Amino acid sequence: MMEIANEYIRVQVSAQGAELQSIVRKDNQLEYLWSGDPAFWGKKSPVLFPIVGGLKNNAYQYKGKTYQLGRHGFARDMAFNVNEHTPTSITFSLSDNEQTLDKYPFPFTLTVRYAIQNATLKVGYSVQNTGDEPMYFSIGAHPAFKVPLTEGTSFDDYSLHFSEAEQAPVWPLSDEGLIQTTPVPYLEDTTALPLEKPMFYKDALVFKHLASETISIRSDKTPHGLEVSFPGFPYMGIWSAKNADFVCIEPWCGIADHVNASGELNEKEGIHQLAPEGIFKREWSAIFF
Repeated sequence: MMEIANEYIRVQVSAQGAELQSIVRKDNQLEYLWSGDPAFWGKKSPVLFPIVGGLKNNAYQYKGKTYQLGRHGFARDMAFNVNEHTPTSITFSLSDNEQTLDKYPFPFTLTVRYAIQNATLKVGYSVQNTGDEPMYFSIGAHPAFKVPLTEGTSFDDYSLHFSEAEQAPVWPLSDEGLIQTTPVPYLEDTTALPLEKPMFYKDALVFKHLASETISIRSDKTPHGLEVSFPGFPYMGIWSAKNADFVCIEPWCGIADHVNASGELNEKEGIHQLAPEGIFKREWSAIFF
């Protein structure tokens, strides 16, 4: 376990999956990250790479060959190298190896950097194509934030607040976790979505191309909460395990397969093509109050 800290917050990260493990604000000693209770969901903030969501039949085709790859890819289950560790930042990297090439035939280097400034955590992703052919990939975040955040409050005391009025449908998921073909009206000219545990009983709320670039978790019963900023991420998942005390705000550059997906990797919605030696970068951040 590695730690970065300043006078405002303390953040712990594991090299296993380059995964966040704890976010504590020093002045109030509140833990903002989910505990990872395996009775509900054993992870806390996995890195989703080289796909986001699930594949149809857990497989895809590339250049006439079929590859098996589980939901959200393999990065979350692999040990990353630590490239740099300062008092306020830490950088991890993962590169292709025999294990990854069996599932994903592209040479790559994935870099994940955590940095803190005041009460803000910045999380940067860099994907480099180290091969000599175009590379296809998606990447996304999956942080689970503790809700309720403070004693004396309950899950349904909190709401999600969008920075812009949203007129956005949700894209329902099939029992196999695939995107259905027809969206369902959901956010109708609103900036607020009250949280209730049953809203996640049918899996995640999946949005495409929200007008907002920030979503916050707040309650009228406490001054404490958080705000996630995600410019440049076209897809958003909001999720919790059934009856669990957390909410994931998931900025995605990629999305699960549709129920009628062809299975061809280069035809997948949300897939990115990266030229040889090319570098793709995105950053999301969260401020804790």
